[in-house]
Amino acid sequence: MTNGSERLERIERILEHVAKSQEQVAKSQEQTAKSQEQTAHSLQEMAARQQYHDEAFERHDAEMKLIREAIAADAENIRALVRIAELHHRRLEGLEGGEVA
Repeated sequence: MTNGSERLERIERILEHVAKSQEQVAKSQEQTAKSQEQTAHSLQEMAARQQYHDEAFERHDAEMKLIREAIAADAENIRALVRIAELHHRRLEGLEGGEVA
């Protein structure tokens, strides 16, 4: 009967080893699930930040468009003032020289 009890002990050792392996697998699965939850949370935060940055970028673009339009209007006004100044300068030169402009 020694063979029978040895065989039974061997089977019990195998079963203990399988049980330990299953426990390790269960722990590993728990850690994996936690990691996946953390990753999902991080991705949600990143998506929210990206949305915020996209909106800020769009606001910045709109502001820059307004600034460019204002600069263009100012440049046109400056050119008009330069033309007026040139005309006045010629007129003054003409008056000083006795010429009629």
